[in-house]
Amino acid sequence: MRKPVWRAVLLAAFALFIFGAAARADEPLRWAADGTANVPFTFHDPAEESHMVGFEYDIMQEIGRRLGREVQFTQNDWDGLIPGLQRGFYDMVADGIEMTPEHVEALDFSRPYYMTTERIVVRRDQAGLDSFERLGGHTVGTIKDTLAERMLRTRPDVTLRSYDEESNAFSDLRNSRLDAVLLDGPIALYYGEADPDFRIVGPPIGHLAYGIAFRKGANQELRHRVDEALQAMIADGALHRILARWNLWTPEMADWTGDRSVPNIVPTEWEHYLASTAPARGWTARFYRYVSFLPLIGRGALLTLMVSGCAMVLAVGMGLALALTRRYGPSWLAALATLYVEIVRGTPLLIQILFIFYGLPSIGIRLSPFVAGVIGLGMNYAAYEAENYRAGLQSVARGQMEAATALNMTHLQALRYVVVPQAFRVVVPVMTNDFISLLKDSSLVSIITLTELSQTYVRLSSTYFDYFGPGLMVGAAYLLLGLPFVRLAKLAERRLAVSERRGGRH
Repeated sequence: MRKPVWRAVLLAAFALFIFGAAARADEPLRWAADGTANVPFTFHDPAEESHMVGFEYDIMQEIGRRLGREVQFTQNDWDGLIPGLQRGFYDMVADGIEMTPEHVEALDFSRPYYMTTERIVVRRDQAGLDSFERLGGHTVGTIKDTLAERMLRTRPDVTLRSYDEESNAFSDLRNSRLDAVLLDGPIALYYGEADPDFRIVGPPIGHLAYGIAFRKGANQELRHRVDEALQAMIADGALHRILARWNLWTPEMADWTGDRSVPNIVPTEWEHYLASTAPARGWTARFYRYVSFLPLIGRGALLTLMVSGCAMVLAVGMGLALALTRRYGPSWLAALATLYVEIVRGTPLLIQILFIFYGLPSIGIRLSPFVAGVIGLGMNYAAYEAENYRAGLQSVARGQMEAATALNMTHLQALRYVVVPQAFRVVVPVMTNDFISLLKDSSLVSIITLTELSQTYVRLSSTYFDYFGPGLMVGAAYLLLGLPFVRLAKLAERRLAVSERRGGRH
C-alpha cells in the first residue's frame, strides 16, 4: 500500500518542479535603462514618442527572442539604475555601462556586446582641437562617471565640466560655454556628427567595452544564457546586422568579433533618426511639431497632478495631526512630533525620496514608484504644514476653547467645531502656496522612474535639441496646473470671510 502513496508523492513533486520551471520560463526578462535622453542606446522614437528604439533596445529584444522569453523594459533614472538592480527591481541593466575595473568589482557583467573609443566633438567652425594632447588650456565637457571623465581628470591643464545628460553638454558647446566635448563613439556620432553645427575631429582615443550588468552573485544562470545568446548573435551575424542598421559597426567591433565581412546593409535606423530630428524649417513646421508634443506633455501633467494631489492630501492630514499633537497632546507625544518635524525639515527631500524607494526594500518594504513618490512628498510637506497649522492654532485665543468647554462641549468637539475652523481661515493662503511649491517639487519623483512634466521636458529637449519651445510649453503646463488652485483658494477665502461677517452680525 505504501508504494502507490510514495509514487503519487514523487509524481506530484515532479509535476510541481515542471510547473515551476515553466512558470519561470514564462516570466518576462526585466531589464532597465534610462531612456529619457539616451540616444542611440535606448530612447523614445522622435517620430513616435510612445515607441522605444535604440541599438541596445534591439539587442535586448534579440536576446529575449533567443532565450524564448518576453523582454520587459523598465525606465529608470541613470543614478537609480544600479540601486534598482541591487534591490531586485529588474534582472539586468543595459545602458552603455562601461566594463571598468571598478564596475566589474561591484557588478557581474555579460560578455561585451559593444567595443568603442572616445571621440572629440567641436563646433563646425573650430580648428586645432583635433587630438587629446591639444585639449590643454581649454574647457572640455563630458559625462560624469565615464572613462572620458577619468581621462580628463589626469589633465590639470584642462578645465573639466561633467554632465548628467549628453544633450546638456552639447547645448553648452553650441553656446560656446565649452570648447570641446569628449564622449563615447556612439554618442559623438548621434549628437555630434548628426548635427550640422558640430563635427567629430581627430583619431579615436582610448578603448572601452559595454556589457550587460547583473547584480553581484545573483542570476548566474541567466547571465550564462545571455552570454550564450550574445555569442550566437556574433557567430551568425545578428549583432553585426543590428549595429549596421544603426551605423555603429566599427573597426573595433570587427577586431573584437573577427567579423570582417561587409554586408550590404542600409543604415535604416540612422537615416530614420536623421530625418525625424532634422530642424523644423519655418514656423509652420515648428508649430506642427510643437502640437505633436501636446499628448506627451498632457500625460506628464496628469501624472504631476495625481502625485501632487495625493501627496497634498497626505500632507494636510499628517500636518494637522502633528500640529494638534504638539499643541494639545501629552508631552512625550508632542516631543516625538517635534522630533519628526525637525528631522524632516533638516534633511533634503531628494534624499528622503531615494531612501523610501531604494532604502526601505532592505527591510522588506517595497513600494511602487507612484506610492513612494506620494509618500515621500506627502511626509516631507506634512512637516511644513504642521508648522503652518500650529501657527494657526496659536492665533486662536485660548478663551475660545474655554468658552466651548463651558458650553458643555468635550475637548475634541471644541477642537473640531471651534478652534480648528478658525485656524483654518488663517492658513488657507499658506496652504495654497505650499501646494504650488509641492507641484513644482514633484519633479524630484523623476529619479524613481516616474515621467512627469520635468522629465518630459528633458526628453523632448534632448531629442530635438530644442530647449526653447518645449520649455515654454512645459512652463505653461505648470502654470495652468497651479492657477485653478489659486482661484479656488481666493474663492474659499471670500466665502470664509462672508461667513465670518455673518457670524459677527448674529
